[in-house]
Amino acid sequence: MINKIVSIQGNHPSKLNPLTDTTIFLANEIQKKKYKVFYYEPKDLSVINSKVIAEGFFIKFNYKNKKFYKILKKQKLDLTKCKFLLIRQDPPFNLEYISTTYILDMISSKIRIINNPKSIRNVSEKLYSARYFKFMPSTIFTKDINKIKKFLKTHKKIICKPIHSFSGNDIHLIYRFNSRLIKNIIKKHGHIMCQKFLPKINKGDKRVFLIDGKIAGAISRVPKKGSFLSNLSKGASPITTKLTILEKKISKLIAKDLKTEKIFFAGIDFIDQKLNGDINVTSPTGLKTLYDLSNKNLAKTFWDKLKI
Repeated sequence: MINKIVSIQGNHPSKLNPLTDTTIFLANEIQKKKYKVFYYEPKDLSVINSKVIAEGFFIKFNYKNKKFYKILKKQKLDLTKCKFLLIRQDPPFNLEYISTTYILDMISSKIRIINNPKSIRNVSEKLYSARYFKFMPSTIFTKDINKIKKFLKTHKKIICKPIHSFSGNDIHLIYRFNSRLIKNIIKKHGHIMCQKFLPKINKGDKRVFLIDGKIAGAISRVPKKGSFLSNLSKGASPITTKLTILEKKISKLIAKDLKTEKIFFAGIDFIDQKLNGDINVTSPTGLKTLYDLSNKNLAKTFWDKLKI
C-alpha cells in the first residue's frame, strides 16, 4: 500500500512567506487529510542504484504559530514511497530545473507528480503562449536588437522580459531606444519577450487559476503607484474580480489545451482583456491570496480533483 505521504520539491521553507505562499497553503490542506509532508530542495535530489532519492525532512505547517513550520525528522527518502509529489521551486527555469525534471521522469509512472515533469519542460511559460497570439497584445520573441528597435518604433512603449524568469524580475518598460540596456538584457537572458505596453495595467491585471482543465477562480492585482508590475512580490495589491465573457472563453481554451499537455495546475494572466503571455506551470501562486479575499479554498479543490 502506498504511504500517505506528499513530497514537495521547493525552496527552503525559511524562504517562504506564509501570508501569501501557495505551497504552504496546499501542504496545510493535505495535512488535514492525515497525510505526512516530506520536503526537500532540488539540490538534494539524487539517483542512487536506480532509485530516485531525496535528502530532506518531514515537516509540519501551522499558520497559528509565529514560526509557521516545524521540522519533525530529517531523512533520505525513496520518492516512490510517496503518493504525490509537488514540483514547487521557483524559476528561473535553468539547467538545474530541467535536470530535476529528467530525474523525476524516472518515477513519473509510479507516483503522481504535479505538474508532470515532462510537461513542465514542454510548456515554456512564455513561449507556449505563441499559439495564442490572436488573444495577446502585439508580441515578439527575439534576441535580435534590430528587431527590437523596429518593434519599439512601431509601438512607442514596449515591455521587455526574460522568457525563463519569474515574479516580475528583470522586466523593463522601454519608451526610448537604449542600445546598451537591450544588449545587456540579451546578454543575460538570451531570447527575450517584447510586448506592446498596455497602459490599463494601472487598473490591475487578472490572474486566473486553472485546475484539471477548468477555470477554478481569479484575482486581480493592482500595481503600486508609479509601478507597472502587478506581481504581489513587487508591492501590488490584490482585489477580487470577475472574468469577462472574452476572458472566460480564452481561459477555457487554454485550460483544455493544458490538460491535454498533462498540466494539472496553472495560472494565466490578463491585462485589459488580453492574454499577457505568462502561462505559469512551474509553481503557480495566488491560492492563499484568493482564500483571504473571498474564503474560496482552491487548495481543497486541488486535492479533491486528485481524488486523494
